[in-house]
Amino acid sequence: MSEPPRPGIRPLYPAEEIAARVEAIAAKIAARSPEGLLAVIVLKGGFVFGADLARALAEKGVAMEIEFISLSSYGARLKTSGEVRVLRDIGCPVADRDVLIVDDVLDSGLTLRFARDLMAGRGARHVEVAVMIDKPEGRKTEIAADYVGFTCPDYFVVGYGMDAGHAHRELPYVGVVEDSKKGAKSGEG
Repeated sequence: MSEPPRPGIRPLYPAEEIAARVEAIAAKIAARSPEGLLAVIVLKGGFVFGADLARALAEKGVAMEIEFISLSSYGARLKTSGEVRVLRDIGCPVADRDVLIVDDVLDSGLTLRFARDLMAGRGARHVEVAVMIDKPEGRKTEIAADYVGFTCPDYFVVGYGMDAGHAHRELPYVGVVEDSKKGAKSGEG
């Protein structure tokens, strides 16, 4: 059941389309038969996508361990500082494991490139990135996600884990904050 739109938020990707994309991504990952999979969910925005993807993978017989990492390149700003900091690290070794980094948005790429390089530097056998939203217009570094839910224009999006001032993460759809084109960004950097 779809939730009615909230004032000031125009639905962009409805819950039903998101569920279909999560299933498709899970099928692609399962087809690869990852060994000793460690899913590293980037907080806070990646928690909804990460949970849905983990359940979809489990339904396809993929066993995994789940960890959480909190990274920041924004601080209190609306634009990335360019410097990524680990606010909360994972608590297990990654050496000789397949690692899947799961996040809400790939925008500047700085945070996800940092996370990917961090896991590779710790000896991961293979590191892949899954994102619900890819915003290639904002890219500031060379990185591409291995699995993408939707490629999105340069909008300020909320819902499905993404927020605006800590609000709207609970929405079951991804919506555009009206008058946001070319405005502030949401999610990762």
